[in-house]
Amino acid sequence: MMLRAAFGATLACVLAMGLAAIATTAATTAAEPSGEAGSAARDEVFRLLAARRHGHVTFTEVQTLAMLDRPLESSGELLYEAPDHLEKRTLQPKPETLLLEHGVLTARRGHRTWVMSLRDFPQVVPFVESVRATLAGDAHALEQYFTLSFNGSVEHWSLVLVPKDATVAHAVKEIRIEGERDAVHTVRITRTDGDGSVMTIGREIGP
Repeated sequence: MMLRAAFGATLACVLAMGLAAIATTAATTAAEPSGEAGSAARDEVFRLLAARRHGHVTFTEVQTLAMLDRPLESSGELLYEAPDHLEKRTLQPKPETLLLEHGVLTARRGHRTWVMSLRDFPQVVPFVESVRATLAGDAHALEQYFTLSFNGSVEHWSLVLVPKDATVAHAVKEIRIEGERDAVHTVRITRTDGDGSVMTIGREIGP
């Protein structure tokens, strides 16, 4: 049971990883559009995200858990290769690797390795599909699992995902992603119990 709970939390992190790994660096601002302009901006952001075929960036993450006296901080690297290779390499405070590929999650910590098929955990499929649909620029598929709220412009936007599935919604209140054009800068996961995490994307690594 604890393994299943941990796995669900891991997939939430994988979602953040997948979105963040397509980040680049940009810094421009613009007024927030509304109506048809807002819809056009959302469509353009999805198009730009889908055009990203590779990503290798640094990250820092802060997790807040009620059971702990202080937040957990970690840092490392994120990698993405289209269409479905997502990798999160935590370097500090302890090395750990999470790899999601072809519907299989592999976790490595020290000398131990865990391999889990998503078919055994249908309750987290919406998280995985949100990664696939976002990377594919497929808003229609994303809306099958989440209620979407897009705000801002192409140059400075935020996307809020609220789970539609009751099982997922019981654990996760919302996922808020903020960025500029095809650059994702922060991914905030808010759980219904008040716990959560904030991932901040740093510089892009190498060519």
